Amino acid sequence: MTRQKTLTQITANLPGATLIAKDAGETVVTSVAFDSRKVAAGTLFIAVPGAKFDGHTFVRDVVAKGAAAVVIEAGREAELADLTVPCVVVPDTRKAMAQIAVAFYDNPTAKLHLAGVTGTNGKTTTALMMESIARAAGDKTAYVGTLGFGIDGKIVEGDRTTPEAIDLQAFFARCVDEGVTAVAIEVASHALALGRTDGCLFDVAVFTNLTQDHLDYHGTMEAYRDAKGLLFTEYAKSARASGKDWYAVLNADDPVTLDYRDDIYNKVVVDPNPVIIYKAKPRTNLSPIVSAHADVFPNDIELFVDHINYTAKTPVGEVAIELGFGGTFNVDNSLAAIGYGIARGLSPEVIAEGLRTCPPVPGRFQPVKAGQEFAVLVDYAHTPDGLDNVLKSARPLTKGRLISVFGCGGDRDKTKRPKMGRIAKDLSDIAIATSDNPRTENPEAILDDVLAGMDGDGGAEVRRESDRRKAIALAVSLAQAGDTIVIAGKGHETYQIIGTETFPFDDVQVAKEEIEKCSAR
Repeated sequence: MTRQKTLTQITANLPGATLIAKDAGETVVTSVAFDSRKVAAGTLFIAVPGAKFDGHTFVRDVVAKGAAAVVIEAGREAELADLTVPCVVVPDTRKAMAQIAVAFYDNPTAKLHLAGVTGTNGKTTTALMMESIARAAGDKTAYVGTLGFGIDGKIVEGDRTTPEAIDLQAFFARCVDEGVTAVAIEVASHALALGRTDGCLFDVAVFTNLTQDHLDYHGTMEAYRDAKGLLFTEYAKSARASGKDWYAVLNADDPVTLDYRDDIYNKVVVDPNPVIIYKAKPRTNLSPIVSAHADVFPNDIELFVDHINYTAKTPVGEVAIELGFGGTFNVDNSLAAIGYGIARGLSPEVIAEGLRTCPPVPGRFQPVKAGQEFAVLVDYAHTPDGLDNVLKSARPLTKGRLISVFGCGGDRDKTKRPKMGRIAKDLSDIAIATSDNPRTENPEAILDDVLAGMDGDGGAEVRRESDRRKAIALAVSLAQAGDTIVIAGKGHETYQIIGTETFPFDDVQVAKEEIEKCSAR
């Protein structure tokens, strides 16, 4: 669909915006971009300062390519005074970018049922479960998240959990054009802190959990918590102001829920109550900090490697739940998704059908079968809590030994490395520390940090192998009938980043190849 708007239409509600140039407001814009490589004739270019590049240094280049106008930050006017195209001056181009994208694409989320899920772990699976429930309810659906983005299950790989604002609003506009009615999106803390999702009008906001991650960016757990908390305050207020009902689905097993619940009641709305509470842990362990009861909780849980059965208790009735994948933590994820269904007013039967038909999520407690007599599970667990969860989920399903293969990413939070090492040592019988995506760090230096947490007596036999393929091969060579190998950290990823280069690497495929090699000996 061809779109065009004038600068006046795009900037009419842009706080602090000043137009420079005669008749600038009538300039016609046919696309918006912050990446200079995507500029063509008619583009409104937004100069965003970034960690590696400053968009202001590309302004003259994009004008030469035919940009219709540019957006720059206040204080940069003098260095760009010779521009021959209209210029929009704003206090913060990154914040303005989301608002510009919303205006250019006609505020698409106002026309969609938008559900966002945030949390350290479980976002991908929960979002896909929510999408499946919406599909079972008769919606045409879309998903945005770690796996990419797509409509009706046709997912195209993306490069970040939550896309930049322009890409995000463009996708939402495409959803509207193609008749999508319900979207489930993973909302990363970075996206909230950087304003990528500004202007998105959510109908439901879901919280999974908050444990250590991204401290290299946020600095403290408090800042990390507050970034995610925006989804339950500022975004909630915007949604309700737009006329949407807005509901929150919160996890009673995480103490941060108290903060978010109180923020909702104090800053957003109390009556009618917009909060739905779910809980996976036994009701006898229910913390009094949240409430006297949970709205959604499980009974009679049966756990298997590749499926889960339980009975869900909900405010609208009891229903049998069948999941086509394993992992104790997926009980939690499915309860969050049930909360989403309740918020939408769906029947327990429709919710159960959506969960039953939700396909297994790549790289999430994914079994690898190549004729071997031991189990192999690939999981995206890349945080201390994630690794703890996957190993604790695998242990009850293991008759023999539990062998873990795990690593920690380079150029990321270093403080979680010894913690993950300790968890692997405490919960495994054999723990093999290896590389994840070392990026520009020395892989051996990363392993030094990991193994610092694996000192001392007791726990697993510890092995060190920086080559990830060799580490997986070692695990396969050690495994015997009845053992379980958990390969953690990369999950669905089909690449490994070493230095500044990206190489093909798929844990599932590598595991199959090493099993076949071992069987052929």
